[in-house]
Amino acid sequence: MLTPSPEPLTAPPLTLYVHTPWCVRKCPYCDFNSHTAPETIPEEDYLAALLADLDADLATPETRPIEAIFIGGGTPSLMSPGFYERLFEGLAHRLDLSQLSEITMEANPGTVEEGRFTGFRQAGINRLSLGVQSFDPQHLHRLGRIHNGDDAARAVTAAQAAGFERINLDLMHGLPQQTPEQAVADLEAALTFGTGHISWYQLTIEPNTVFHSQPPTLPDEDTLAAIQEAGEARLRENGLQRYEISAWSHPGEECRHNLNYWHFGDYLAIGAGGHGKLTEPGEDRIRRYWKTRRPEDYLNRMGSRTAGRQDLEHGERPLDFLLNALRLNGGVPAGFFRARTGLPLDAIGGELQQLRARGLLVPDDDRLAVTEKGERFLNDVLEAFVP
Repeated sequence: MLTPSPEPLTAPPLTLYVHTPWCVRKCPYCDFNSHTAPETIPEEDYLAALLADLDADLATPETRPIEAIFIGGGTPSLMSPGFYERLFEGLAHRLDLSQLSEITMEANPGTVEEGRFTGFRQAGINRLSLGVQSFDPQHLHRLGRIHNGDDAARAVTAAQAAGFERINLDLMHGLPQQTPEQAVADLEAALTFGTGHISWYQLTIEPNTVFHSQPPTLPDEDTLAAIQEAGEARLRENGLQRYEISAWSHPGEECRHNLNYWHFGDYLAIGAGGHGKLTEPGEDRIRRYWKTRRPEDYLNRMGSRTAGRQDLEHGERPLDFLLNALRLNGGVPAGFFRARTGLPLDAIGGELQQLRARGLLVPDDDRLAVTEKGERFLNDVLEAFVP
């Protein structure tokens, strides 16, 4: 059994995740906690539930400042700008926001009238993540999206006109019957807007989705490899750098909240189905927790909406840490391991030595990062740390 380091855990940076669970309709590939929205979304009741949830979580005061906020879903852009104004007012009374530099909101191009972007920006949101997925009408139809390519283009243009300087465009590849030429055409369309960040990730079939029970015809392995190679080349040609498995940006445009995930930082979570992580150095505890999933249950509970908690045992911490850190293109400083897990690096020294000998990890004692070969065989790397 792994034992803690003589040097205790240190409290890492802290961010906040807010989950809004409603969508116009659920997409067939989606395994997130999303539910068809009622005719009238109960904004006031949901706001009260979010703040009551946070109050219950803060029974033991959290003194670390919040460095970033991420509002995910569901479709957060279904909520009104006024909802977010009131939410941020409530958060300011409860949390230290003195170091808050980024508030990201996910938005669906099919749910936002142009004028609402101005309202979102005025409310304090300064970064958007637009779920474009594709500009091709056939692929959007197969994905069950409610927008078309023109809607996506108008949404990006409207967001930029409203003053959003930081915008991520979400694109998927490896779509049903997609060719490399079509995948690159999606990237070309996205690149014309000059946003500083593009998330470009392969469609995967997840359990408990429509696509899992009714699988579509996906490209074969050779086509997927051709898509990956052509797409990555095009992104690099446009000055974007890959800093995580599926995230590309100009320098300084990385998503700060997501970087905190991958650095094994801490994050509070409120909202139906939200997941959080907190480190308690004095107790040598790293705790993950999750909130009640069904919106009606979340709305009707009193006090804490936490549905479950799990403390990471010492033997579980290396894998949990590396599942996140090794997603980053350059990995993390080796010192992060001791600071974020409370374990000495030599607790996994044998595994590191073997993986470096196999060319799967970089031969640098001061850094934990996979090689190009290690990225291709990331599951093999991670299996070495399964307790």
